[in-house]
Amino acid sequence: MLAARAIHHHPVRHQNTHQSPDHTDTSPTTQPSLYPQFLLFGDSITQASSPQDEFGFAAPLQQAYARKLDVINRGLNGYNTIKALRVFPRLMPTPEEANVRLMTVFFGANDASIPNSTNGQHVPLDAYTANLKTICTSELVKAHSPRLVLITPPPVNEYKIEPADVAKGHNGCQRTAENTKKYANAARKAGEELGIPVLDLWTIFMTRAGWVAGEPLPGCKDVPRNQFIDEILYDGLHMTGRAYAIIHEELASLIAEAYPEAVPEKLPLVLPDWKDEGGWAEFERAGRA
Repeated sequence: MLAARAIHHHPVRHQNTHQSPDHTDTSPTTQPSLYPQFLLFGDSITQASSPQDEFGFAAPLQQAYARKLDVINRGLNGYNTIKALRVFPRLMPTPEEANVRLMTVFFGANDASIPNSTNGQHVPLDAYTANLKTICTSELVKAHSPRLVLITPPPVNEYKIEPADVAKGHNGCQRTAENTKKYANAARKAGEELGIPVLDLWTIFMTRAGWVAGEPLPGCKDVPRNQFIDEILYDGLHMTGRAYAIIHEELASLIAEAYPEAVPEKLPLVLPDWKDEGGWAEFERAGRA
């Protein structure tokens, strides 16, 4: 089940060339993006992180890094790490196209579907771990030397997720609290082994739910319903505004601790402030270079 990186049969970037009658190459030169990027790579939890009607975590990042980094949402609903690896070579910009300064890798909610689930999203635990490591250590990523953050999958709420799955035509609950815990542990371990900071979302949420190690898991149907778990997962899997607010708070805190040079206050404006004469002079000099 471990997916090889799909790097074959993709169109070569900027392959078209043009020559003048005297054979001078007039191919367009690739211009890098003006703004460095903060790339959010993940599944539907990332994709839906800029809701219009409540709090998300992508939108406040865009506000915090305005004029300094472009926050790029590359969340892909339904994707597990196998699908992520298939599209990654075409999704990740080259350094000639843009400089990725910060990057989150947030997969596992779909990989953690139970074995033999009918949703077709399950990825074996060892393959999931290997796929995360492949993404994080890819030459496509290394080319940017970004500040990486690996995010664990969050808990699930079986009380809500089972009826939602049955309504979709599946043969019962496609994810369990206990199985998701294994994938969160695997993501945490992968980050530790690679030396990449980990936003341990599973533990953050479970701690706020009042869980203590060794006790039954909140969200499991074998224990009474947990109010906090009910409030953060609207369908048992996807985030409410309250959950996204926690993600934003914890991610900002982790960046400040692990990458203090990358907090918004420490980054320069890409374009000069309207009243910064020195900045405008430098801007004009750079334009003539």
